Amino acid sequence: MIEILISLFVLSGSLLSLVGSLGIMRLPDVYARMHAATKSATLGVVLLILGTFTYFLSEGVFSLQLLITIVFVFLTAPVAAMIISRSAHRHGVKLWSRTKHDELMESYPEHLKPERHDES
Repeated sequence: MIEILISLFVLSGSLLSLVGSLGIMRLPDVYARMHAATKSATLGVVLLILGTFTYFLSEGVFSLQLLITIVFVFLTAPVAAMIISRSAHRHGVKLWSRTKHDELMESYPEHLKPERHDES
């Protein structure tokens, strides 16, 4: 029974990591790619680590490092993606041509707005 649970964790983690990788390659701009990297790849990595943790637990080894790694990935991956996206936005990386609304532009104070030359 425990082997089935470990297999589910590893297979679903691998599938989510694959979906995240495809999203990084196929989505149109850096902001959408950050979304794919953050959501599915993070959950995929966490499920893989959870499968590893469950395997070692079934062998009688409690690994606190794996649990700390899960917490670390959950805390740092979304923050890193947000910082990368904001940095790209501040440096003028263009949005996808079909983007209808730039919510991040509204969040800047007037004196810190990034320069956009081709906006209508």
